Amino acid sequence: MYKIITKKPLNDTVVQMEIEAPLVANKAKAGQFIILRVDEDGERIPLTVAGTDKNKGTVKIIFQIVGGTTMKLAAKSAGDYIQDFVGPLGKATETAGIKKVCIVGGGVGCAIAMPVAQEFHRLGAEVVSIIGFRNKGIVILEDEFKECSDRLFVYTDDGSYGKHGNVVVPLKEMLDAGEKFDMIITIGPLIMMKFVALAAKEYGVPCTVSMNPIMIDGTGMCGGCRLTLNKDGKRETRFACVDGPDFNGYEVDFDEAMSRNRMYADFEQRSREHACNLLKRGE
Repeated sequence: MYKIITKKPLNDTVVQMEIEAPLVANKAKAGQFIILRVDEDGERIPLTVAGTDKNKGTVKIIFQIVGGTTMKLAAKSAGDYIQDFVGPLGKATETAGIKKVCIVGGGVGCAIAMPVAQEFHRLGAEVVSIIGFRNKGIVILEDEFKECSDRLFVYTDDGSYGKHGNVVVPLKEMLDAGEKFDMIITIGPLIMMKFVALAAKEYGVPCTVSMNPIMIDGTGMCGGCRLTLNKDGKRETRFACVDGPDFNGYEVDFDEAMSRNRMYADFEQRSREHACNLLKRGE
C-alpha cells in the first residue's frame, strides 16, 4: 500500500498528489511514468512522474478526472492509501547535447511537460516554454513554468487569459523570425502535437512528442499502447511503454493514434457512471 502525503486541486478537474514511494522516487527521471491501481479490483492506469523528492521519498503525480479510476483516485484524501504504485517505467527524456529547447505543453499535458522543462533548466539549457489551454479556468502550473523558463508564453483558445490563440502561433512566430532551437518537445492532445510536429518539420527543427496512450501492463506484453511510425517509407510498430513514451514527431502516425483513442470513449463514459454509483454508496 502507498500513502497519499498531499492532495491539491489545480483546477476543477485536475488534481495533484504526492505519493510516498521511496524506491520510485530514488530512480525516476523526467519523462518516465508509473502505473497505479487505486484498490485491489481497480484497473491499471499510467501517470507521468511530475516530480520527485528523494529526501521525503515522495513522487508527485498530476491527473485529470476523466474516467472511473481517476474519479475514485480523486475521492481519496491525504493520509489515505492506494493499492499499487509501480515504476519508474519508460525511457527518460533525452537531454544530452541540447543547449536550447522549446517546450510546448497543452492542457493537462503541461503536467508532463513541466518536469521536462525543469530538468533542462537544472542542466543549464535555455528553456523557452509555450503552454496552452482552452480557457482561463483550466490554466495550471503557470508559476512552476515561470521558475524554470527563460521565456514563457501562455495562450488560451478563447483569449480569456494570456494571449489569444493556440500554441503553434508563438512557435511559428519565433521560427519565422529565425530563432533556432536544438529541439522542440511537445506534450499534450494528439491533435496539438501533430501540428507542432508539422511546424517543426517545416523549419527542419528536431521534434520530440510524448505519446501516452491506453496502457495496461507497462511492459510491452499487452500491446495496448502500440503505435505506428513511418520511417524511411516503411511502417513500423512500436510500444509507447517500453520504446517511449518519447518519439520522433516526424515519424508518428497521429491520425491512426487519434482513431485508436476514440475507440475507448464509450468505455470511459460507462466507467465514469459506474464510479459515480460506487462513490454515492460509499464503496
